[in-house]
Amino acid sequence: MKIIINDSRKIFAIQKEFTKMFPALKLEFFAKPHTVGGKASTKAITHASKTLGECRAVHTSGLLTITPGTTVAELEQDFRDNFDLAVQVLRKFGKTWVETSSTNGWSLEDENKSGEKVLTPGAKELNGEIVK
Repeated sequence: MKIIINDSRKIFAIQKEFTKMFPALKLEFFAKPHTVGGKASTKAITHASKTLGECRAVHTSGLLTITPGTTVAELEQDFRDNFDLAVQVLRKFGKTWVETSSTNGWSLEDENKSGEKVLTPGAKELNGEIVK
């Protein structure tokens, strides 16, 4: 998948494209980048109708290529380094969304598969695995 990145694109449009390919994952955009492997900034951009131009200081345009084998860390780094955008991949966990900071070496495909697992009552997640 290739996502067009330019100042006129809306955040929600990029989120929608990403989630179409990975339905159990979502992208959150942040005002400030988080450290690699660290927790995301608490300053999420809550208005998904904002344009990318409103969310960054460097206004580079281009194509972002995302494959199922791309790791979470690689994707977040590509957004940061190439387009001055701070993003965090979140994975579905039951009815909530969890940060993937502890599994950022996983591929997007593996994260998506993990998010698609249905939790049974009393189950919990431990290191990416569903356990009782």
